[in-house]
Amino acid sequence: MQAAAHPPVDEIWRWLAEVPDPEIPVISLTDLGIIRAVEWQEDTLVVTVTPTYSGCPATTVINLDIETALRTHGIQKLRLARRLSPPWTTDWISAEGRDKLRAYGIAPPVDGTAADGRLVARASRLAGGANLVITCPRCGSNHTEKVSQFGSTPCKASYRCTDCLEPFDYFKCI
Repeated sequence: MQAAAHPPVDEIWRWLAEVPDPEIPVISLTDLGIIRAVEWQEDTLVVTVTPTYSGCPATTVINLDIETALRTHGIQKLRLARRLSPPWTTDWISAEGRDKLRAYGIAPPVDGTAADGRLVARASRLAGGANLVITCPRCGSNHTEKVSQFGSTPCKASYRCTDCLEPFDYFKCI
């Protein structure tokens, strides 16, 4: 009896691109950049996931959603591997994911402000962060102000546009 052929990895990536983030359903897990690898190891599909941070409350739901999506496509032998190093960074959000966030009304992270693991570089970016310009995702104005470091989820901060007066979330740089 011949073993069933495995779906190609690029097809599996397409399936995973349809799995929404449970906290921000406008973007997929691949848009978010938390799926780090997809590979066949003999007859088992191994999907490597890096959580946005170690205490992310959505991690269990994310793993369940990945498993459900892949089993729906007939994957029988599946293993989810958790990779914590290197830690996830907002730099891993795809350009398409950033566009989706903006269209949904969430300001995406400012490019080049995420942590890179080098304390000196991060400290200098944080020192300059007081002057960080967050663009309003609704009207495009740069006249915005932070309302609270804490937004609707732990990964977001609350901002308000001083031109259109609309509140919005900013996806914090990690």
